[in-house]
Amino acid sequence: MSLLVQIREKARKLQKTIVLPEGQDQRIIEAAAEIVKQGLAKPVVIGDAARIKRVAGDLGLSMDGVEILELEKTENLDEYATEFAKLRAKKGMTFEEAKKTMLDAPVFYAAMMVRKGIADGVVSGAAAPTAQVIRAGLQIIGTKPGIKTVSSVFVMELTERQDTYGEILLFGDCSVIPEPTSVQLADTCESAVETAKSLLGMDGKVALLSFSTKGSASHPSIDVVKEAGNILRERKVTFAFDDELQADAALVKSVAEKKCPNSKVAGHANILIFPNLAAGNISYKLVQRLAGANAYGPLLQGLAHPINDLSRGCSAPDIVDTVALTAVQSTTNK
Repeated sequence: MSLLVQIREKARKLQKTIVLPEGQDQRIIEAAAEIVKQGLAKPVVIGDAARIKRVAGDLGLSMDGVEILELEKTENLDEYATEFAKLRAKKGMTFEEAKKTMLDAPVFYAAMMVRKGIADGVVSGAAAPTAQVIRAGLQIIGTKPGIKTVSSVFVMELTERQDTYGEILLFGDCSVIPEPTSVQLADTCESAVETAKSLLGMDGKVALLSFSTKGSASHPSIDVVKEAGNILRERKVTFAFDDELQADAALVKSVAEKKCPNSKVAGHANILIFPNLAAGNISYKLVQRLAGANAYGPLLQGLAHPINDLSRGCSAPDIVDTVALTAVQSTTNK
């Protein structure tokens, strides 16, 4: 059974409320109708109701079962803007500024719905930039206790050589932090392990990657990775991890036996943490394109409740899949 089939089955049982704040986008309208059709979640679409219904009608789609919110008409706008202004008071935000932000960028209103317990998650980014989606999460929902970093993972479902590498690998961070510090790398590790467990039921074995394995090279960037490992040891995390591993040592048993025979992770890692965004982003795209892997994400992690970012080039089916993933994510982000 493929990963997505399993995720969809879980989502159907959960029936979570997921907000789609970009109702002006035709892909969102198509996705919302399909989400209801498949019974994956209870979608809430923010946008002009008349236009959404008109577009749906032109496409031959039913909006039955889709809740449509027009922010200018909602009773909660002033209440949410007041709370948003309080959250950002130290930054000088006024009620008027908070209200304008929510009207101009509805992802902030959607995040407040999650904060207030009205919804379980948000999927945005079909039109909005990633930075805006992350800001909404950070400013309104905030991070989980003990975590200060918002990062991301791609769930890579392998279609070849599964006997060697397993069916699923997690790659992080591939979309958020260009040059992470040691603390940010350590936070990303912890979040990725939780994502693996909550979303996939998978026990994480984490490799912090570098171009060096256990002292085979020296460079300041290697020191950052090694320090991240030290931070995890200081935190006394309970999951298996190892730092300063090259990709082949992390994944290939025969290589691991030669390069780092005493490692408990080398040779069978299932979570790969990259030293910077360039390495992570390039790697997931190479594995996706050259090895034919299915790449699901990026899934944002580290927030107290899930907000996930879409590619602006996403399709309606991509949105449907992300909603299902977000619904399952939300079960452990309480």
